[in-house]
Amino acid sequence: MPDDKKKMNPAVENIQQLGTASAPSPGESNIYCMTIIGQVEGHMILPPQNKTTKYEHIIPQLVAAEQNPKIEGVLIVLNTVGGDVEAGLAIAEMIATISKPTVTLVLGGGHSIGVPIAVAGDKSFIAETATMTIHPIRLNGLVIGVPQTFEYLDKMQERVVRFVISHSNVTEQTFKQLMFKTGELTRDIGTTVIGMDAVKHGVIDAVGGLGDALRELNNMIEMRRASSVAPVGGGLTQ
Repeated sequence: MPDDKKKMNPAVENIQQLGTASAPSPGESNIYCMTIIGQVEGHMILPPQNKTTKYEHIIPQLVAAEQNPKIEGVLIVLNTVGGDVEAGLAIAEMIATISKPTVTLVLGGGHSIGVPIAVAGDKSFIAETATMTIHPIRLNGLVIGVPQTFEYLDKMQERVVRFVISHSNVTEQTFKQLMFKTGELTRDIGTTVIGMDAVKHGVIDAVGGLGDALRELNNMIEMRRASSVAPVGGGLTQ
């Protein structure tokens, strides 16, 4: 087949991939946008039909954003059902330890291990219709019925609880009440909080959308610029 036939018309390719003849070009930006969607994939590869976020893809992106002097802020957009606990905590810790301003935005859902990721930024937003499911840690696969298994689960759960309460305004008592509530989820223990409820409980900072998140991130960037400017003074004179 000739090479010119192998190459698809860019407009046709855009229609097939994006549903539009031309994609918007934001140009050079000082804000890096990262999306965490589907299921957070850990050490086990999930089936190909699952939409996943691989932690080995996310972590190098965060390292690159931290090292790039042109990037002044990071926006993390979440629509995730949760996934691997340790992979989710690794991503959350990376976001929390970035020196540059970070804002998280929950759209659709930020469930399970998505909760620590959602609260890891300097400021967190949730859409009015978005939901967050808070429930205890579960194990998949072979489970050995010994006391050590429960102790392992309890320690892992405490890691999640400590991270969430230290990066949000929710108290440990309130968060554990939401986590162990019965009668709300049909096949699980826990609570689903929607938009404003997440803010009322102190899990998320504010209800808002993309514009609110970007506005807050730009304000934080401006404050960081102002604080980095060395004060000019001539010293004391006698």
